[in-house]
Amino acid sequence: LPQARAGIISTVEVLKVMEAFVNEPNYTVWSDLSCNLGILATLLSHTDFHEDIQVFVRDVFSPIGERLGWDPKPGEGHLDALLRGLVLGKLGKAGHKATLEEARRRFKEHVEGKHILSADLRSPVYVTVLKHGDSSTLDTMLKLHKQADMQEEKNRIERVLGAISQPELIQKVLTFALSEEVRPQDTVSVIGGVAGGSKQGRKAAWKFVRDNWEELYNRYQGGFLISRLIKV
Repeated sequence: LPQARAGIISTVEVLKVMEAFVNEPNYTVWSDLSCNLGILATLLSHTDFHEDIQVFVRDVFSPIGERLGWDPKPGEGHLDALLRGLVLGKLGKAGHKATLEEARRRFKEHVEGKHILSADLRSPVYVTVLKHGDSSTLDTMLKLHKQADMQEEKNRIERVLGAISQPELIQKVLTFALSEEVRPQDTVSVIGGVAGGSKQGRKAAWKFVRDNWEELYNRYQGGFLISRLIKV
């Protein structure tokens, strides 16, 4: 992919190579593919090809998604659980219909306390329902954040809030990032999640950082978090 970004080889050739991995069972390979496709989607988000790349993601990830399913199988290892979370999150965010429907069903049961989501499925489910959700979805997620006993769960929610799509809800997430509900050291994760969530999120996050620069600089001056914030 770096060669494609540099214009040395065509993006089409890269996508053809990616298609050849549809039957690959290895987590590390899929993680690399996912990362590179994410970069490509970011580059194409300003073009007419944005929806095409979502279709491509759904096509490439759906066979492995169907093979893995939603529930652990006897004898599978830690990497299989990681792969399931990665694949379902990618499919859900890209709007794969069956994945979206199942994520919404499991999220509802989780919120109602009927069937609590396993730790490895929470991020992909949260990302999916937020990406295709509304103000009520965001309110439910913020409520889960407030009720969470473990800091790990609070951080998990903070990292995915930026998946929300509507401009007014993106603003709500950014305001939340600077609220007392979020530890100062975790604010950057929330803003970074918004910046990485969508083209609209990236623009909104950059404006938010500029508008609140004095407060952010005073919080993090001299520390690595300010450089991380600029990088994202």
